[in-house]
Amino acid sequence: MAHFYLDAGLTPEDCPPGALVTLGGPDARHAVTVSRVHPGEPLLLGNGCGLILNGTVESTQGAQTPGGASLTLRVETATLTPAASPRIRLVQALAKGDRDELAIQAATELGIDAIVPWLAGRSVSRWEGPKVAKGRERWSTIVREASKQSIRAWLPAVAELTSTKQLAALAGGTRMLLLEPTASERLTEVAGTLSAENDHSAHPLDIVLVVGPEGGLSPAEISTLQAAGASAVRLGDTVLRTSTAGPAALAVLNAALHRW
Repeated sequence: MAHFYLDAGLTPEDCPPGALVTLGGPDARHAVTVSRVHPGEPLLLGNGCGLILNGTVESTQGAQTPGGASLTLRVETATLTPAASPRIRLVQALAKGDRDELAIQAATELGIDAIVPWLAGRSVSRWEGPKVAKGRERWSTIVREASKQSIRAWLPAVAELTSTKQLAALAGGTRMLLLEPTASERLTEVAGTLSAENDHSAHPLDIVLVVGPEGGLSPAEISTLQAAGASAVRLGDTVLRTSTAGPAALAVLNAALHRW
């Protein structure tokens, strides 16, 4: 059962059972011309902000017709999923090749709530000039496609490119965890504490996972972020790639916080 995204402003009140909802734009074109969705098939539509509509395709229109591709769904149920609390954000350092992209794709499928691209000191890949907007757009596309594939109710936002100084400012109001292989404290130990805090707090702080590039976090970055309130943690006795560290840490937190 495929999943596509509608207007973010849509609410359950707009879509009672039996209502007709129309999907247009690139998602409709993909549904009709690539996925070959036909009338009578079941389909899920979401608004990326917690709402998912379950229904049956009433009609489709090809991209060559006036007005472009479109799809009309007859709603059977409308489900509103509350946002996760605490939210978990992934700060992913830019990395060479497609390793940073693999990281955010997997993290999205595993339920990350927001993604922050970080220009770390040891990042080989650099977003500069026009590459800044292009890189963020590329990451947003990857996140959107991964969200569709995993049928997520909430579409993670991709923040602006962030500096270490900006990360230090973020650390003051969150529980920032630096994934660092040389750290003495294990993430599994910290995750238990976070779970207890979450159970006793009406408004738990966001958890921020910071993953360095291929060369890891520099001593200066660790010092700066720890001085701002971040904690260094390790996943185990081995060193993971930048493409796998974030998703692995997220899986640990998902289990500890009973998100899974």
